[in-house]
Amino acid sequence: MSRYYLPNGMRYASLKEREQFYEQEFILRKVEHWFQGRMEKPVFAVIIGRHTHIYPPKYEDDASTTIIIDEYKNLKEVKNLLLEFLPEAVYYDRNVYDAKGKIIGQELAFDLDPENITCPIHGSLSEKMKRHQGLSFCELELQMIKEQAINLYEYLEKTFFLLEIVYSGRGFHIHVFDKNAYEMKRAERKKLAKSVKTKGFAIDEWVTSGDMRLIRLPYSLHGLVSRIVLSLKLNEVSEFDPQRDDRCIPRFLKR
Repeated sequence: MSRYYLPNGMRYASLKEREQFYEQEFILRKVEHWFQGRMEKPVFAVIIGRHTHIYPPKYEDDASTTIIIDEYKNLKEVKNLLLEFLPEAVYYDRNVYDAKGKIIGQELAFDLDPENITCPIHGSLSEKMKRHQGLSFCELELQMIKEQAINLYEYLEKTFFLLEIVYSGRGFHIHVFDKNAYEMKRAERKKLAKSVKTKGFAIDEWVTSGDMRLIRLPYSLHGLVSRIVLSLKLNEVSEFDPQRDDRCIPRFLKR
């Protein structure tokens, strides 16, 4: 049973459902396209069952651990590992490394999650945390964070040119692929994060500043809400309804 209150139709995915998704619906071609021209061999990471407390029994000791996947031959091997771990969440490392493993850049990203919205019904994040409901969100918070994502994208367009918006399963991510963004120093990232935050956007500064280098992998399954992480065009976002849009609903919820 879910520990968190979620919008209607969203729920935890079972181990069997995770397996069905990664076996039948996880499309490697789309994942490959996401990284094309930017990362030759990305580093992946999984969390098996930290928030849902659903995990294969043999991985009980590692259920809350962030497991790094950096040694693999190809994406098919990564898929096989996902079928082994059956994770609730899959991420990739935004850092760019040279042949010797030295960090030479980082993809700039903005993470907007509904728990960072002060909800007229459920209150602020600190109030939700006191009720042990930090990851909970309602339909109103989902709508509010969607509007923030659109506004932030339009704000960032004044500075950057290569932007992608992604429905993350709970909120939205905005990825910046401009060359000069990859080259930004940590101090510049922190300054930008604070500037965006002061303009009223509910971003996770930890992500934008680069302190958190992992971000959810597009086209993976968000196991907390049973939704597919989906790349969107800006003109699609305003009408996008993750409660009903077939593109982000896995087959196991359509039966």
